[in-house]
Amino acid sequence: MRALCIAVALLLPLAGAAAAERSDLRGLSVGTAAAALPRAGFAGFACAAAPQTALAGWQDWATCPADPDGRRAVRFQYDRGETRVAGHPVLLTALFDPSGRLDTLEIVTNPKVPLFLRKKAFLLGLQARAHFGEDGWTCTNGAPDADAEPVGGVFLRQTCRKHADGRDIVVSRTVLRHPGSDLKTFVNETRITVTSAHQP
Repeated sequence: MRALCIAVALLLPLAGAAAAERSDLRGLSVGTAAAALPRAGFAGFACAAAPQTALAGWQDWATCPADPDGRRAVRFQYDRGETRVAGHPVLLTALFDPSGRLDTLEIVTNPKVPLFLRKKAFLLGLQARAHFGEDGWTCTNGAPDADAEPVGGVFLRQTCRKHADGRDIVVSRTVLRHPGSDLKTFVNETRITVTSAHQP
C-alpha cells in the first residue's frame, strides 16, 4: 500500500517542525489565518453552501454563508489536472472560523467518477490511517439495517478518530447499498477531516 501523499503531499508532518510549519494538504495547515494561506496550486474557489458564488481566493471566505457553528466553507481544487489524493478523485473543502482562521480541512472521495474508481474509494481511508500510524485510533463499526445492506457481501460503516500533533483527525469509510436501489448506485466513500484542536 502506498503511503498517503507520496504524490500529492496530503497530511505531511515534517519531522521536528513546529506545528505552524506542518502541512496538512499541499502547504495548507489548519490553524492558519486565511491571509497567510498559499494561493499557488489552487483554483476554483467557491462557497460550498452556495456553489454559484465564485471567490477570488481564500481572502473571500467571509462571503460564504455561516453554518450553525459560525464556520464558513470554501470549496476549492487543484489548479492543474484532476484533484486527487493518493490517486483518488476527491472534493476539497476548507472551513474558516469566525476569526478567519482555517479551522478544518475536509477531503471526500468524489462520487461522480467512473465505476471502477468509485469501487476503490474506501481504500483512501486505509491509506490515511496508515499514514498517521495504526496506534491510537478509536473506531466504531455500524451494522446493516433497514436502510443499508451489504454490496456483494461487503458492508462497511466505520468511523475512526485520533488526536495527533495538535489536530483531531476523523476517517470515515462507507460501503453499502440502500435496499431497492439500482446495483450501480451503491455508496463507496472515504471522508477525512483534519481539525485544529486549538479552539479560539
